[in-house]
Amino acid sequence: MDSLQETTVMDETLDPPDWANMQALSHRIVDDAIGYLRDVRDRPVWREMPAEVWAFFDAPMPREPAPIADVYGDVARNVMAYPMGNIHPRFWSWYMGSSNFTGALGDFLAAIQGSNLGGGNHAAGLMDSQVVNWCKEMVGFPAPAGGTLVSGGSMANIIGLTVARNAKAGVDVRERGVGAIPKPLRFYASDQVHSCHRKAMEALGLGNRALRRISTDANLRIDVDALRTAIKEDRAAGFKPACVIGTVGTVNTGAIDDLQALATLAAEEDLWFHIDGCIGALIAIAPQNRSLVAGIEQAHSIALDPHKWLHAPFEAGCALVRDASAHRNTFAVTPEYLESMPRGLASGQWLHDYGLQTSRGFRALKIWMALKEHGVEKFGRLIDQNIAQAGYLAELIQAEPALELTAATTINIVCFRHRLDGASEERLKAFNTEIMLRLQEEGIAALSDTTVRGRHCLRVAITNHRTRREDLDLLVRETLRVGKEIAVAAPG
Repeated sequence: MDSLQETTVMDETLDPPDWANMQALSHRIVDDAIGYLRDVRDRPVWREMPAEVWAFFDAPMPREPAPIADVYGDVARNVMAYPMGNIHPRFWSWYMGSSNFTGALGDFLAAIQGSNLGGGNHAAGLMDSQVVNWCKEMVGFPAPAGGTLVSGGSMANIIGLTVARNAKAGVDVRERGVGAIPKPLRFYASDQVHSCHRKAMEALGLGNRALRRISTDANLRIDVDALRTAIKEDRAAGFKPACVIGTVGTVNTGAIDDLQALATLAAEEDLWFHIDGCIGALIAIAPQNRSLVAGIEQAHSIALDPHKWLHAPFEAGCALVRDASAHRNTFAVTPEYLESMPRGLASGQWLHDYGLQTSRGFRALKIWMALKEHGVEKFGRLIDQNIAQAGYLAELIQAEPALELTAATTINIVCFRHRLDGASEERLKAFNTEIMLRLQEEGIAALSDTTVRGRHCLRVAITNHRTRREDLDLLVRETLRVGKEIAVAAPG
């Protein structure tokens, strides 16, 4: 007994051994972070990592501790210095949000609090539900509707389409599986639909063939007459038409399907009406352009992305479902270890009942803080600003004989290419791809490329609250300069 009393056991912890030193380093990190965003315009959009950085990430697993100041030094040199670039005002590749400092503080505070948003009676859960309610209000959904925050648009679409599958299956899919569905289900979308919907069909056990791609009109919107014909053909062939997916902002060109026509057709044909609004649903809050998404409020489910036009730091998506009971019944499971209590910690709502994750991060805080700081009306004006900037860029391109638009500019995506007299489509693709790569490598601008109806083009997606019109002037000048350099270097 005496020996036990004399033995001192030192329990370990991950807390800093010296809080004062950690506080000083934390202040330095915040100062660096402010400078990082304040001066972002002065840095290249993107730059290639040198060999020593690649080698750094081949280092063996650490087994012994290192001073935290050294750890931060490694991050500053090898990570912060070589970003993807999407916070830069001249990053227009793919379709990215550009984050904001307040949202970053929200992410930090959420990590400090450390709450698991699977559910329970605590403030973070209430904030999560409040942000979902704000998203409903933004797109005109009724207050009793269901909804959940998720990682991003792909998962938000999977949530909505899972509810659609279960609602239209005709059997208890959760209990019996997709093999018990009496007639194969058919989902419909335009031939411009995002690839995440194929993944959804595969994950839902329906297969890629369950998603029928419908041809588009001259404006790259789903052809409603062709859709009606496809539904009739599928019924005659023994399939069960279940869901039509309307796209609010296609990833290629930003085209917006005729939502009111789709809502009418869905009602007539008894289809679930899902809207992929990850690009454009939030145009509903933009005062000058909200009419472009008229009809969005008639959907049965909507996927949207706060990490795009609400500029939340990654990740933040949102799935909304008009029928809250159908939403919950698709995912809810109540094991004995997660039963609700009349009071105490387990007396709150179990938010994991509305999606696939039991453990859920505190995504709401970064959205909530930025919305409270700026107000939703400012975010709406920023959407209008981006759309106006895309229109301005389209005008610059149309005024320049060496450039051409390759698709109509509907919202904030501009598709164009540099002309090359007498060149084949294959050579035009190589020429414009080289322009894109040189603009990236020189740190001037980050563009992506795509192919629309057989024509390769460069693609500028303006989803950045830091972009100015002078950046678009620069893009046109530099595109012409680089194009001339390439043409001179490789004549004929």
